[in-house]
Amino acid sequence: MGLNLKPYKEGIQFAATIQPRSSKNEICGLHGDTLKIRLTSPPVEGEANRACVKFIAKFLEATPSRVTIVSGLTGRKKTIRIEGMNASEFFEKIPTALGNNS
Repeated sequence: MGLNLKPYKEGIQFAATIQPRSSKNEICGLHGDTLKIRLTSPPVEGEANRACVKFIAKFLEATPSRVTIVSGLTGRKKTIRIEGMNASEFFEKIPTALGNNS
């Protein structure tokens, strides 16, 4: 099973499972068909959501304004949209760990 990446208008969107209060910010592979992301921020007052957007933008070399959490603002499972990026660009920047379930 791989990452469920979908084209969306001028970009892509995918599901992510967020683990807050981790020891470091990292993409650590797949969790089912979602991208598992560990963040140091606590899930308090939107801190983890802001950290998630900032981390993904930096990792994908995109501006934070191009990264949007479209659903799951209050839970660990989120749908994230990246404007101005296609699937091949996304997979070039994501680590090879995607092929391994964690």
